[in-house]
Amino acid sequence: MSESPFKGKTGIKRVFNALGYSIDGLRAGWQNEAAFRQVLLLAVAGIPVALYLPVPIWGKALLIGSHLACVIVELLNSAIEAAVDHTSLEKHHLAKRAKDLGSAAQLIGLINLAMMWGLVLLA
Repeated sequence: MSESPFKGKTGIKRVFNALGYSIDGLRAGWQNEAAFRQVLLLAVAGIPVALYLPVPIWGKALLIGSHLACVIVELLNSAIEAAVDHTSLEKHHLAKRAKDLGSAAQLIGLINLAMMWGLVLLA
């Protein structure tokens, strides 16, 4: 089995390549995924509010971490959807399962985010 020609990069060149790929991924998420834009805008609004709230530092950390976790989960969910769609656009029960599992992960992330806001505000 042959390996990717990009696997041979090491050192600082690899770091810069990885940074470029990450920026490309964020750009692709913003341009192509409405759910990513929504979760990111929720984080852009929620994180400053969390920093401003008169709550202990642990509360701020929980809120910020929960927002960032939702952004991460949405990126992974979008990656799963893109990979499944690249493989085939035909309906298949395994493709549906993969997409549904990614969606469920984001639902749990958003429930967690709402619970963290509730707990921190009520603490």
